[in-house]
Amino acid sequence: MILLDPDLDPDPSSRMQLPQRKTGSGRTAALRNQRIPNRRTLVTFLRAAQAAVRLRGQVTVLLTTDAAIQRLNRQFRGKNKATDVLSFPAAVPGPVKIAGDLAISIPMARRQAEECGHALRVEIKILMLHGLLHLAGYDHEADAGEMARREQRLRAKLRLPHGLIERTIGETAGANPRSLKAPRKGPRP
Repeated sequence: MILLDPDLDPDPSSRMQLPQRKTGSGRTAALRNQRIPNRRTLVTFLRAAQAAVRLRGQVTVLLTTDAAIQRLNRQFRGKNKATDVLSFPAAVPGPVKIAGDLAISIPMARRQAEECGHALRVEIKILMLHGLLHLAGYDHEADAGEMARREQRLRAKLRLPHGLIERTIGETAGANPRSLKAPRKGPRP
């Protein structure tokens, strides 16, 4: 299920500062690449990614703001900053199989998409896959590269570009991944 935070502006094109182009079609394409994809597109990808991860159960994805995800990150992880994706594994099995929830910051996803040179829809898919792997029990901050290898294989299968772990490794070259441990309880980044 895909939920859209009511505080989130789904089409910030009127306020976006995009480079001026000689042709109007280039600007239109740039604006289109930064719009939130429709729910059907995201649900279709969510199902395909869940199947690839082999994660059973319902997953709810909240597309939200930087402020909302910062509150969640502070409340559940003790980190008072916005992040791109949070994963909340289901705590208790119930009659309906629930795998967990994901929260994705759309403003941060937009910035990352722009930095990486791809559309927002691609970045959201990368974040969804990363979050699904966390729901499936992977933890790149403590698993000696197991999640990174799995994410790389799944990105190739799902036709996605470089993912979060590779970007983070590039930013923290030389850092020991085991020294960046996350809390064991609660959501995972």
